[in-house]
Amino acid sequence: MLLIPAIDLKDGRCVRLRQGDLDDATVFSEDPAAMATHWLERGARRLHLVDLNGAVAGKPKNEAVIRSIVDAVGAEIPVQIGGGIRDLDTIERYLDFGIAYVIIGTAAVKNPGFLHDACGAFPGSIIVGLDARDGKVATDGWSKLTGHDVLDMARKFEDYGCEAIIYTDIGRDGMLSGVNIEATVRLAQHVRIPVIASGGIADLKDIDALCEVESEGVEGAILGRSIYEGTLDFEAAQTRADELGA
Repeated sequence: MLLIPAIDLKDGRCVRLRQGDLDDATVFSEDPAAMATHWLERGARRLHLVDLNGAVAGKPKNEAVIRSIVDAVGAEIPVQIGGGIRDLDTIERYLDFGIAYVIIGTAAVKNPGFLHDACGAFPGSIIVGLDARDGKVATDGWSKLTGHDVLDMARKFEDYGCEAIIYTDIGRDGMLSGVNIEATVRLAQHVRIPVIASGGIADLKDIDALCEVESEGVEGAILGRSIYEGTLDFEAAQTRADELGA
């Protein structure tokens, strides 16, 4: 089980939101590159970045900070980035300066042809982010709920050739209320590509629960507020995941 620390970027700072609300942000660091190094030193094998301003604006807004993070750790571990990615030029620019995986969320739902083109142009580098509430996909920084069923969209995007799916339960994200194992497993069972869980992971009990379903295709988890507020020790969590997966 790959555990991935999240660094959410808002106005150049490392923050965490509650249920995706930009007006409910807690600042955890004024130096996101230093935070990236912090997680690297504690054994992180990948980092998950989100350009929150970009997700709302529909174009990158924290690119200088993202570059600084890649410069700090990119040679050591892969970095994945999402938020505001709407065109092939943006993907190419990110990959050129060292990003390993680009996450397409809103644009994949609104313009599936773009996702199809991206998977064809950059094979092995495209991850789809599916954010859902009660099984329905949300877009635009979670501000808009669509009528699209998350399972149907996942199957379609898998056929396009995306590398993995990040599944976020919006209702639980940033709430430390526990991961939605049932919904995550249901999604993983409907696709052949890896599913990465996100939203609500609070403590070692959630890590244990995720490891129990790793064989269903849930191969990773993104950790946010829990590792910043101390309800989950990242090093202990990765050690536990490694032991259970051995």
